[in-house]
Amino acid sequence: MMGGENLRPSIATTLLHIAAFCVVAATIIGNSGVQGSHKVYRELQSVPADKVIETHRTGYHFQPPKHWINGSLTCARFCFVTPCTGHEWKIVNGAQIRMCEFPLNPGPMYFNGLYHLFYQYNPKGSVWGNIVWAHSVSKDLINWEALEPAIEASKPFDIKGCWSGSATILPGNKPFIQYTGIDKDERQLQDFAVPKNLSDPYLREWVKPDQGNPFIDPDPSVNASAFRDPTTAWFVNGEWHTVVGSKKDMLGIAYLYTSKDFKKWVKAKEPLHSVQGTGMWECPDFYPVSQTGDRGLDTSAVDKSVKHVFKVSLDLTRFEYYTIGVYDTDKEKYIPDEGSVDSWAGIRYDYGNFYASKSFFDYKKHRRILWGWANESDGKTRDVNKGWAGIQLIPRKVWLDPNGKQLLQWPVEELETLRSARPVTLSSKVLKQGQNIEVEGITAAQADVEVSFSFQSLDKAEPFDPKWADLPAQDVCHEKGSTIPGGVGPFGLLTLASEKLEELTPVMFRVFKKGDNHVVLFCSDATSSTLTKDDEKSSNLTRDDMMYKPSFAGYVDVDLPKTKKIALRSLIDHSVVESFAEGGKTVISSRVYPTLAVGPKAHLFLFNNGTEEVTVDKLTAWDMAKPVMNVPLEKASINTEL
Repeated sequence: MMGGENLRPSIATTLLHIAAFCVVAATIIGNSGVQGSHKVYRELQSVPADKVIETHRTGYHFQPPKHWINGSLTCARFCFVTPCTGHEWKIVNGAQIRMCEFPLNPGPMYFNGLYHLFYQYNPKGSVWGNIVWAHSVSKDLINWEALEPAIEASKPFDIKGCWSGSATILPGNKPFIQYTGIDKDERQLQDFAVPKNLSDPYLREWVKPDQGNPFIDPDPSVNASAFRDPTTAWFVNGEWHTVVGSKKDMLGIAYLYTSKDFKKWVKAKEPLHSVQGTGMWECPDFYPVSQTGDRGLDTSAVDKSVKHVFKVSLDLTRFEYYTIGVYDTDKEKYIPDEGSVDSWAGIRYDYGNFYASKSFFDYKKHRRILWGWANESDGKTRDVNKGWAGIQLIPRKVWLDPNGKQLLQWPVEELETLRSARPVTLSSKVLKQGQNIEVEGITAAQADVEVSFSFQSLDKAEPFDPKWADLPAQDVCHEKGSTIPGGVGPFGLLTLASEKLEELTPVMFRVFKKGDNHVVLFCSDATSSTLTKDDEKSSNLTRDDMMYKPSFAGYVDVDLPKTKKIALRSLIDHSVVESFAEGGKTVISSRVYPTLAVGPKAHLFLFNNGTEEVTVDKLTAWDMAKPVMNVPLEKASINTEL
């Protein structure tokens, strides 16, 4: 397949990441049992959409025209391809990598700027099942065109499913997809696929060679029913490395495998990392971050000045957690920094509806990009009736906070190309207690809003109840909602609100006093987002059909006594609100389904229910245009531009 080539790391090592999903289908397995919690509805898997209800479909988020793209209790991966044409080798942070040459302007041979997204898709229905790997391409991560499906279950090593994975581009610009396949005995194997025609810039067709597959077969010491999601490979100490997520009872495990030739892989004596009490580790991600500035690093970068991020998606909680630490390349161990909580109580990328994320290094703009999936929260029957399910959230640039304790996230700059030319602006508006100010002149159902708040004093901050110290922030938000008066806050935005506020999704801050410090609670509260009332007893609904309306929340690490200011950005898109607090220190994504605040009847308000006056220093709100979204390639403009 790759002959006797010296397989050194390509510049595009991390540019190819696969959108195969961690489909954990406990109800469709045999006696060996895939351990997981994905729910399967056989009777609905092949119920095609006779129509697509547009009411809550997003305007500028990624989704196919209809049917399932991921969904309840699964996880997603994405594939981005920006192959290299250059041949200049350099040492970057201790790693030998091949530098890319990018033309100044796109031309008919401009291969480097084309991103590929593979994602799991049900062409026959709006719940999980009949899965193929759908395939879309983009030049900017915002406008997408659809290709034919790339991969389907067809071989003995994946006959019962092609699940998630990642990929690496080997020398000669040869993409090598690593994914989890399910064999006839329900064992989870690590398989690979390669392009059929490397000269095709769209990489339309992929093949799964019989020779060499599976490239990792779990040995008897590994739980073969919980062994999935290989990471992007990295190159260090003369060998390639990849990690596969697993568990033993409640021990979460990241098994490490190494290879000198990318053919024969050997399990390391010890896992890269493991933590007791966390359960199954899905969709692990492991990558370096610079300790200075916001530039991204190649996955193979290793240096004393580099920190590493280790992220897992926890099957038991359906949330993601990450730590920041050190990669000991001699011992082949990842060691979290002291104070970086390595458990369910750890830091999250997103404190809302966000799961199974994957990052990649974008050499074109020298940044690391993070992308995650948001499932539907309105119940399986509604998904079938509306003809679609699942969205991908906006790609985010991610880098290390100067404090070294957490990551910062921000929507990719390309999103700003969708902003209207004439935004609505407000400045120096004072919000008194109980006051709402409508932001008029924008399409409130499809908008991008940036606002900065300030206040004169923190003296009125409420005391932080000691009992909250052991509770998730989400529980505190639920207890102290947007309508409950406070001292400093609650204040913020009322998004996707109806005219008379029967429906609203508050995105808000509330400040507490805790000893000599202040605690900032950041909430995105969906409890009042819709007038739809699901009651399990009165409506005879099953829990799977009930709408989920949580009070998502997290805390923001900000020095309020010094600045007395805090900033917020919210991406509002019909049924999703993505919110970024204080430059991306804390992020929350919520799925909501209003019945009144729909389309032109949606409103946006500023509000304050605290006794301390809050000043809106500046607000800027843009209408957001619709990008090209999964139009077939042969009908799309990108086909003529390449």
